[in-house]
Amino acid sequence: MRLFVLLFSLLLAGQQALAQIRPYDDIVASGVLKVAVYQDFPPYSYKQDGQPRGVDVAVAGALAEGLGLKLELLWMEPGEKLDDDLRNYIWKGHYLRPNEHADLMMRVPYDRDFTFKRNELGELINERVAMFGPYQRECWQVVYDTRRLKDVPSIAVFQYHPIGVELESVPSFYLSSVMGGRLSSHTQHFRTPSEAFAAMRAAKVDAVMGLRGELDWLLSHSGDAKLKAAENAYPDMGRQVWDIGMAVHESNRQLAYAVEEVLEGLILDGKVKTLYEAEGLRYELPGLYQDVQ
Repeated sequence: MRLFVLLFSLLLAGQQALAQIRPYDDIVASGVLKVAVYQDFPPYSYKQDGQPRGVDVAVAGALAEGLGLKLELLWMEPGEKLDDDLRNYIWKGHYLRPNEHADLMMRVPYDRDFTFKRNELGELINERVAMFGPYQRECWQVVYDTRRLKDVPSIAVFQYHPIGVELESVPSFYLSSVMGGRLSSHTQHFRTPSEAFAAMRAAKVDAVMGLRGELDWLLSHSGDAKLKAAENAYPDMGRQVWDIGMAVHESNRQLAYAVEEVLEGLILDGKVKTLYEAEGLRYELPGLYQDVQ
């Protein structure tokens, strides 16, 4: 009987979470757009002196304003996989946090392979999610200290110079395995990109590798003219450039169409680029818009 009650309670909680998906008309009537952003993830979404900051927050605010709505942020604690975040904040909700359900989620890959990813049974993993609205192109980046490293013509220089990366990140796995593992002994791991960057400034490593946006932000806030963004490529890495978009529940495509219309105007009139530059970031148009400009 206890097991039955527990299972029934979990099922009821799941149904309650699903019931919180608000149709577009209800969102408009409420006057509020609930947008999920990642917590403690500068320069994309974070708090400074208790106030929301970051480019995802700024873009979400501009979208809400364009829809004539007030922005309400839901701060996401990332799960083990992005699939978990989409499930917990977009299409199902979490039974421990039934009220944390977003209308729109930021920083989702705009990628056909990810959209149509299937599990071991051949079922679509994210079939209840509509991914749309690319608003930024992201890539990997190396930043180096010119006092200790004259140039980075290729990653081969890290056979001789130490480089910092975030633990268990793509750059971590890449630099530990590329070129037959010859860079692994000079690859140092840190808890966050910020810690890796601080280690470079303290002369513990000569360079760092991470997301361009994160390193641009750290670089712009460093005030150190001797730190420089490299222009090298990453052989044998696979995908090095990708577009970032948004997600809604698959039943809420009317919201997606409305958001996409506002977003297109913000991108084409340069508003999104201005928001990025205000955070000290370079802005690159997503592929969808590169032929338009």
